[in-house]
Amino acid sequence: MKDLNPYPFVKWAGGKRQLLPEINKNLPEELLNNQIEKYIEPFVGGGAVLFDLVSKYKFKEIIINDYNEDLINLYKDIQKNVDSLIEKLSEISEEYLRRDDENRKAYYYKIRSLYNEPTDDQILKSAYFIFLNRTCFNGLYRVNSKGQFNVPYGRYKNPTILDENNLRNVSNVLKNVTILKGDFFNVKDYVDDKTFVYFDPPYRPLNKTSNFTSYSNNDFNDDEQKRLGRFFHELNDRRAKLLLSNSDPKNVNIKDNFFEDLYPKSEGFNIIRVNAKRIINSNSNGRGNITELLIKNY
Repeated sequence: MKDLNPYPFVKWAGGKRQLLPEINKNLPEELLNNQIEKYIEPFVGGGAVLFDLVSKYKFKEIIINDYNEDLINLYKDIQKNVDSLIEKLSEISEEYLRRDDENRKAYYYKIRSLYNEPTDDQILKSAYFIFLNRTCFNGLYRVNSKGQFNVPYGRYKNPTILDENNLRNVSNVLKNVTILKGDFFNVKDYVDDKTFVYFDPPYRPLNKTSNFTSYSNNDFNDDEQKRLGRFFHELNDRRAKLLLSNSDPKNVNIKDNFFEDLYPKSEGFNIIRVNAKRIINSNSNGRGNITELLIKNY
């Protein structure tokens, strides 16, 4: 029997699949009681939380946004042109899988080069996006200062490049979703007191080496975290239900109160520490249990 529930169609550094049980424990009561009408994700990424929630709850309106232009174009292509996307991805997948490893590597770098060139063929660009995501090292999405994708080849024996059933399920979910591209501030006008907003921004690095990837050529530094904090406060004033995930600085410095200062308990914000596993680290010895933060206004 085919799985009818969609799941992320790309691997995404910082994706929330492994954190879903903790997120589900911290959802607002209003959502559980069907009092929430609207769901918004300003940093949708791979969409793990989106796809989990839509399989359990009904929303009158869903709005997603991300700064990564190619990712958002891919969401739009799955929404409106899934048949054409599947057709092109099937051709690429067959061409790749019939090759031996050395020729697969050459093919990967050829597609990576083509992906970084300007093109009017948006569907092909989206097919390249999925192909590279499924065959690159660790499923990373990283770009250089020029905005060019630069992740090396991943050497997987039998990667699933085309997951047709899931792409169609995702397309079905996205049918009536509003898809925005750009700054998280884009969602402002959609938020009211019957809205649940889940924020999954680029995590604040725990140290210099943990900042392993850039999702775009736009750095999300401490000033951006503070700007997001001000936005969180603004939406709190609208009485929307808000949940935000981020790194826990106290893993490396117990005196670091960056998030306690940004989301003070005295203003009604709750900071929950949950166990998580570091999924992507250049040193396998660094893949251990740490805590992450869930910050909510309820």
